[in-house]
Amino acid sequence: MSGGEVAGLLVAVFWAILVSFLAVVLARLAQVLRAATTLVHHVTERAVPLLGEASATVRSAQEQLDRVDSITTDVQDAAANASALSSTVATAFGGPLVKVAAFGFGVRQALARRGRDTPDGRAAAIRAVPPARRARTGRRQRRLW
Repeated sequence: MSGGEVAGLLVAVFWAILVSFLAVVLARLAQVLRAATTLVHHVTERAVPLLGEASATVRSAQEQLDRVDSITTDVQDAAANASALSSTVATAFGGPLVKVAAFGFGVRQALARRGRDTPDGRAAAIRAVPPARRARTGRRQRRLW
């Protein structure tokens, strides 16, 4: 056998090994593609109903949000009406109620002072007029407040 024949034989063996290797790789690639096709088919079968259910859920949530929005608007209107009513009541009855309360407080104070006794056994007189202030002299009076 000559050198050219040995070289041709080595190239032929190399090509045979390469083709065998490529055949194995292609066979495994075919298996992977079949498995991927099966997986996509199963996912599609299960995903389509899930997407339908998700769409129905989103529609239901949108309806609920619309209801909540209308309820919120109604509550906002009711709060505005209550605020207006409370301010009207405060202006209509607030002043007279404060005057009645002040009068009642004064009457209670007067009755409380009248009911107290002095150390010598006599009833305390009600002060109707505040005590007189000292007459000012030429000097300035010092203020404490």
